[in-house]
Amino acid sequence: MMNAADLPDTIPLFPLPGALLLPRARLPLHIFEPRYLQMLEDMMKTPHRLVGMVQPREVPGGGDKKLHSIGCAGRLTGFSETEDGRYMITLSGISRFRLVGEASGFSPYLRGVVDWAAFSRDLGSAEGDSHFDRDAFMALLQRYFQAMGLSTDWGSLSEADEELLINSLSMLCPFAPEDKQALLEAPSLETRRETLVTLIEFALRGGTDGEMMQ
Repeated sequence: MMNAADLPDTIPLFPLPGALLLPRARLPLHIFEPRYLQMLEDMMKTPHRLVGMVQPREVPGGGDKKLHSIGCAGRLTGFSETEDGRYMITLSGISRFRLVGEASGFSPYLRGVVDWAAFSRDLGSAEGDSHFDRDAFMALLQRYFQAMGLSTDWGSLSEADEELLINSLSMLCPFAPEDKQALLEAPSLETRRETLVTLIEFALRGGTDGEMMQ
């Protein structure tokens, strides 16, 4: 586990729409673009081995894209190389950050100046949700998976602790990028669970305010 003193002021950034990483969760990624292969090589030389996952956002009134101001840093904890030089890596979520600006100096990939101060809780132990109703949540989740044609290991889900369950579903469910960003920015596990339930219920209504799908 890292502490605040271990967190650098500048980290490489990996903008990826719809990819959500949360603290204490794991995200597998497939790396093949030359600039990100270079990023991977460079980050492996650092003591922290961190990369910031951040989502692009549309700029209203134009086709330009910028980056959301809140992302989550992951530590490289596993990788394997394919025969054609690509990598399958695993990032372990460490802490969210606020993107302050772009780092100076040439690099084939983005590097960001980041501020960790608002997210010190991310470095602690697993978070709880005192209002979590597992039975009601699992019933809703089963309806959602059935409606979306998704499959899962229900035994593992039913036994997972609440943080792992809520965060894993936030990362894996096929929500829109802006919905993923809302889950990332939730200030507490309880708020994230409430947001997740709202998104599931909205999907079960077919994306409308009409009646719930059976």
